[in-house]
Amino acid sequence: MKITGKILLIALCNLFFLCAYAQTDSVTPKKTKVYLEHANTLSFNKTINPDYKVMIGDVVFRHDSSYMYCDSAYFYELTNSLEAFSNVRMEQGDTLFIYGNWLYYDGNTQLARLRKDVRMINNQVTLFTDSLNYNRMENIGYYFDGGRIVDEDNELSSFFGQYSPDTKIAVFNDSVELVNPQFILYSDTLHYNTDTKIATILGPSVIESDSGTVYSSKGWYNTSANTSLLLDRSLVVSGNQFLMGDSIFYNRDSGFSEVFGNMSLRDTSQMIVLEGQYGYYNEKTEFAFATDSARFLEYSQGDTSYLHADTLLMFTIDTAYRELKAYHGARFYRIDLQAVGDSMIFNTRDSILYMYSEPVLWNDNYQLYGDTILVYMNDSTVDYVHIIQFAFAVQYIDTTYYNQLRGNDMVAYFEGKSLKQIDVSGNAESIYYTMDEESMIGLNRTQSAYLTIWLENNELERLKIWPNSEGDLIPIPDLLPAQKTLRDFYWFDYLRPVDKDDIYRKVKKKAGDAPKRSNRFVQ
Repeated sequence: MKITGKILLIALCNLFFLCAYAQTDSVTPKKTKVYLEHANTLSFNKTINPDYKVMIGDVVFRHDSSYMYCDSAYFYELTNSLEAFSNVRMEQGDTLFIYGNWLYYDGNTQLARLRKDVRMINNQVTLFTDSLNYNRMENIGYYFDGGRIVDEDNELSSFFGQYSPDTKIAVFNDSVELVNPQFILYSDTLHYNTDTKIATILGPSVIESDSGTVYSSKGWYNTSANTSLLLDRSLVVSGNQFLMGDSIFYNRDSGFSEVFGNMSLRDTSQMIVLEGQYGYYNEKTEFAFATDSARFLEYSQGDTSYLHADTLLMFTIDTAYRELKAYHGARFYRIDLQAVGDSMIFNTRDSILYMYSEPVLWNDNYQLYGDTILVYMNDSTVDYVHIIQFAFAVQYIDTTYYNQLRGNDMVAYFEGKSLKQIDVSGNAESIYYTMDEESMIGLNRTQSAYLTIWLENNELERLKIWPNSEGDLIPIPDLLPAQKTLRDFYWFDYLRPVDKDDIYRKVKKKAGDAPKRSNRFVQ
């Protein structure tokens, strides 16, 4: 004989509950008798129906404190059971009422089976189904062929479910749906407390509302307060923003999410990601905070940019653009550009990276540093870098020789991923080593108000100094160590991030490796 999956599931559910209830207590409960309290007519034919009596009209049975009502019934007195038909009603005390069209009740096991248009009412909670089994001993009702539970706030439905009037806990499995005026929750497994209105998520679930969508497989949702705790890498989606974390405390009314462990906030429209081990995000104000291994990624320009700092703050500007602020120990990495500084700001509208408090920037074998650095992005490359006030550029030749530029203000222009031109304004100084095909000839020193160099393949192509200039050429054999560098020269290569993971490395400038502000512009 072929057994369908649904029939097998029903059979297993019945067997499970019967076994569970039978084994709850090792002491066999005392059997009590089912009594017939009233019937308009009673008939018994020992020849035709030797096993039962027939009752018709206003039939009432009592078993202990429970009463059963119906239009007609068969009473199996020897087996202490009954079968009731039409307008069936069970009453357990003054708080539990069960209605249906058919009932079979076994007084020995205290198990009632009700079918067709069944309603189980407990105060403000109503269970609707066509197939309900109710165990009086445990005071639990369960359905196995589809049903729903309704209270003042929510309506919950599933293929399989159970409800305990004592604990106020409802259990739902398979095709679960919780409907609230403000959202709908779909789940595989859900527990719901009809008293506290808290739904406990125990399986893959989706919560949909006007404000966004939540994906979770473990946690709880307070349907009255609209607050939830979402575990196991849950996801909160609001428009183009995707927030994920090991655990998320989420308030749907305020739009506030607090994240603990592996936070990731992705904006697919801006192509940015904010990460950290702790943080929070307000989906209404679109303000975000991240700390503890905090990292910002921007991938709209082809090469992904990585920015780390102790604290990252992200703000929304006119709904379309974002501004990121990085505080304390900021470190930046991109294939063509690396940078460090105490603080940085990145604006997605104009694609500018602002660097403050002794910032240092590297491109290939060039190092730039100064008071404040602005990096202007363009498409997939850097357009130009502006170093404001004190400015210094260093090109590495080898461990003892460095080309150098110094001035009040500097603009470095890029072509592709390489430096193409550097303009120095105010108190411009330079040190450049002249080379022939085989060796280094000498050191060329210049001083002027303005200076421009043009580069080709990272080598000096042209040099322009104006309006007046001073300079000299020192042969390499005559070069003294003190003449090899300009004032405030430092080589900060030990600070440089070498890859996207190296941005997390904690490193500080060596003692004395910082220009003195008091004499920067003294000639």
